[in-house]
Amino acid sequence: MLEHRHKIIDAVRHGFEKHRVLVVGDLMLDKYVWGRVQRISPEAPVPVVQIDHITNSPGGAANVAMNLRSLGCQVSIAGFLGNDEDGRCLLDRLQSAGVETQALVCVPGRPTITKTRILGGQQQMLRLDVEQTNQFSSDLYDFLLSRIGELGDASTIVLSDYGKGVLSDTICRAVILRARKHSIPVFVDPKGFKYEKYAGCHAISPNRSELAAVTATDAANLDELFAKGERLRSELGISHLMVTLGELGIALVDSSGTQRFPARCREVFDVSGAGDTVIATVAAATAAGLELEEAIQLANLAAGLVIGKIGTTAVGKGELIAALSPSENELSGQKKICSQDELSQVVAGWRLIGRRIVLTNGCFDLLHAGHLMLLEQARREGDCLIVALNSDRSVRAVKGAGRPILSEDARAKLLAALPCVDAVVLFDDKTPLGIIRTVRPNVLAKGANYLDDEVVGSNEIKAWGGKVVIIPLIEESETEAVLKRATAELQDDSGNFVQ
Repeated sequence: MLEHRHKIIDAVRHGFEKHRVLVVGDLMLDKYVWGRVQRISPEAPVPVVQIDHITNSPGGAANVAMNLRSLGCQVSIAGFLGNDEDGRCLLDRLQSAGVETQALVCVPGRPTITKTRILGGQQQMLRLDVEQTNQFSSDLYDFLLSRIGELGDASTIVLSDYGKGVLSDTICRAVILRARKHSIPVFVDPKGFKYEKYAGCHAISPNRSELAAVTATDAANLDELFAKGERLRSELGISHLMVTLGELGIALVDSSGTQRFPARCREVFDVSGAGDTVIATVAAATAAGLELEEAIQLANLAAGLVIGKIGTTAVGKGELIAALSPSENELSGQKKICSQDELSQVVAGWRLIGRRIVLTNGCFDLLHAGHLMLLEQARREGDCLIVALNSDRSVRAVKGAGRPILSEDARAKLLAALPCVDAVVLFDDKTPLGIIRTVRPNVLAKGANYLDDEVVGSNEIKAWGGKVVIIPLIEESETEAVLKRATAELQDDSGNFVQ
């Protein structure tokens, strides 16, 4: 059970925007090539990935910055990038998100660090890296420090070290020294074996394997790992050691002892960027006035959200609020009718507590027995059922003039009144593909008048490991059949309507 829930929710809602966080570290561009594997290449024993689309995301220290912006903080970032297309793409993504980039230094002749992941469905098939590993010149480090300045307007600083050369001894020690002069806490996501360069920081957050390597300890022996970690922390004058333990959560080690905070996620799709989310959330939360223990609880929730997604992603304020308030997501009546933004928050809360999400869609014009059977059987495929409902304009585009018979408001209220329906969301397009991609349901349910490969979103849901369920329909229960019978009964033998 999360302690001090209301205090934490208040900090998330109102505390982040007031504070500026400086991120210093190794910037990367994460590319994702999304596709499907349907055969093995005849040229070599390797899978053939049929590409659906390609996305780009800020990675490394840039992902930390994006997480902080998504939480609402003011963010500036310092580091190096290349004078190339990937560097321009990364710079554009950061600036579009509102990250201040004046302290970024472009290094001619050196490529922007880029990681390209090729995915077949939700399975990563291959990763291609572009980087140079040689150190930067002392002049470049001095120039970067001049761009960083004296730090006086920062509430918190994050050093995001991926071992790519930005966070040298010189940079780390200079930033920590300047921060201590202004009583600004420095949070470090470390790399490598030279933790001496982080001496004097407020908190350091290695993962289990990293701490085991730097202390020459068996990672399976947590008691010894924490004991050696405490000695290292004390020797380096670091106030707090936060050890991320994967599915076991986070451990906080300091002079008062060791506290354990269990993980909050049940389903793992991709651990990429989880450490970035933890350090960003802890930094933002402490800047907003939360105690470190409370900040770690919040970070556990945020990490649980991000590893439930595929790809490098940032956790938003709305998602965190939804995750902090799972009881508020048990919707009823009118509250079941959500905007697409509201639905995203509700879904985030459901995912965090392990709910299996089913989505179906349709016009549902004149709700009848066939609709009820479809919805009830769809609900049995999971824990929560979302109905994506065609708006009036969308129905007219699909069905033609004269439809719908009932307005979107009436249709939404009828659906929301059903116990088997957990949420209703309207969409304006001809198809619900946009909502399907946003919700990423575990199950997509449709009536048996469709074949599996004819269902809109079938390829997408299979790509992330979900399934399509085709549900049999009651004969003569479709809306058109109901209308024919109704109009026939209202007519007399001469074809005139009975008054």
